[in-house]
Amino acid sequence: MSQSLAAAAPKPDRAPLTAALVCYVFWGMLPILFNWAGHAGAGPFEIVAWRTIWSLPCAAGLVALAGQGPHLLALRPRDLAALALSAALIVINWTTYVWAVNSGHTLSASLGYYLNPLLNMGAGALLFREKIDRVGMVAIALAGVGVLLQGLALGTFPWVSLAVALSFGGYGIVRKKIAVEAQTGLLVECLILFIPAAAYALFLAHSGQGVFGVKPMASLLLLICGPATVVPLALFAFAARRLTLTLVGFLQFITPTLQFVVGVEAGETLTPLRILSFVFIWAGVAVFAVELWRKARRQRQA
Repeated sequence: MSQSLAAAAPKPDRAPLTAALVCYVFWGMLPILFNWAGHAGAGPFEIVAWRTIWSLPCAAGLVALAGQGPHLLALRPRDLAALALSAALIVINWTTYVWAVNSGHTLSASLGYYLNPLLNMGAGALLFREKIDRVGMVAIALAGVGVLLQGLALGTFPWVSLAVALSFGGYGIVRKKIAVEAQTGLLVECLILFIPAAAYALFLAHSGQGVFGVKPMASLLLLICGPATVVPLALFAFAARRLTLTLVGFLQFITPTLQFVVGVEAGETLTPLRILSFVFIWAGVAVFAVELWRKARRQRQA
């Protein structure tokens, strides 16, 4: 499917399209890293704290490589305010997601990321005047049925799913509206979050509750959380500013599907209703991908 999407994209969009694909595959595999860190003794909040701390030098390295240092000085107060909002949204997303993965709720978290593309498409139409044609509406309807079935399969109010979807959906909208380069914005977000994260890590170390610096394997996994966070976030911010929210939304179904597989492999319950929801969601993705290919073919013939 990803090859069909890449072939269907016009040439100017190949770089952001590739960035989005790599980003979503990366995010789909992140539960494995968080599970390993949890099994090594790290709690969800400690994982988020060190994830934030080690993200800072990685983000600074990206800014240096991109030569965007002067961009930091050019940021306006309203840019900084918007980045403070995006930082708050992303830390809510991280905390909810890591807690869900390490508490046996990976499938609930994956539902949140299934919901998020639908929010993106709605936001694209309402906030950015992106048009959705009939085929797009059919694709959204199919995916929407699948998401509804996922919610019914959970059997409880999906607060985890909603928290994940709303926080990340809001993050994508804020980053799309800010005229700040991906690497620069990410570094500012990391700077904003660094002080509370460092304070919590110091508290854990002082109280003897932390595992970083105490257990070698846990320390290594917590260190890896930095680059594993920054690289896909930078790719996402790059893609979100250059692709329509509709396309970004459908590509994002890659992430929860991989998370879904990871959750099943970890022993979470896979019911017939959840399987049926999966069928509907990917039917919507297939409809959307085929329409993209047809449009690109017509453009080439013209």
